[in-house]
Amino acid sequence: MKIFVSWSGQRSKAVAELISDWLKCVIQASQPWISTRDIDRGAIWFSEISDKLKDVSVGVVCLTQENKEKPWILFETGALAKGLTTNRVCTFLIDLKPEDLQDPLAQFNHTLPDKGSVWELTRTINDCLGDKALDERILRQVFDTYWPQFDKNFKEAIDKNPPGEVIPPRPEQDILAEILSNTRSLSHRIRDLESEVHFKSRNINEMDFDRKPTLEILKMLESGKYSEDEIAKYLVDYDMPESYASDLVKKTILNKKMAFRKNNANK
Repeated sequence: MKIFVSWSGQRSKAVAELISDWLKCVIQASQPWISTRDIDRGAIWFSEISDKLKDVSVGVVCLTQENKEKPWILFETGALAKGLTTNRVCTFLIDLKPEDLQDPLAQFNHTLPDKGSVWELTRTINDCLGDKALDERILRQVFDTYWPQFDKNFKEAIDKNPPGEVIPPRPEQDILAEILSNTRSLSHRIRDLESEVHFKSRNINEMDFDRKPTLEILKMLESGKYSEDEIAKYLVDYDMPESYASDLVKKTILNKKMAFRKNNANK
């Protein structure tokens, strides 16, 4: 299974190479692909990467304060997202927090450089292997064995590759505006879903829930043995809400009277 490891900038590159090597040790069936090592000399850079993006199962995007808005990172992430489900495109936040990101990068699964978060990334990649996936108990043992190595090398890569420029933190007003926008969007979606559920429920009530009881009501009415209240009680005994049963009996009687009048008017 091929894993595309995306990077931009020296700090991101160092961590991307570390992730590529480390994943190969932990999950040997994986095939990490990184442009610094896996593009042949003389190959057309853009075409080679575009071809590889079509042939991967998981994408890991190494993000820093410097590259989070760079065109190349956005291009590769967008290309990955087109070919994969969003839960298989993971951002690795090198010196960022999730709130530092804006859409479209904010939509993906974020991995932080701590043991718990990297473990979840490792599990995600392993799950994508299908029949070749390691048993989770074995995977955990291998992960625990190699984690100290990753932690040590990550810290060294960060120290040896300081940021090339100082990027100011994202303004709080910008973050609040995004939260408000997302909340409103979620609220609209919830209302739409509620409306859809109500519409479907109404159709079910009218088409399926009513049909059999209506036929039974008509039979009981035609027999002349039951009053309106007795028929409603019969329906309640079979778990129909009392108010609904009463309304349905009245509705059936009314429809029967209207049908009778219509038939007499046509004679």
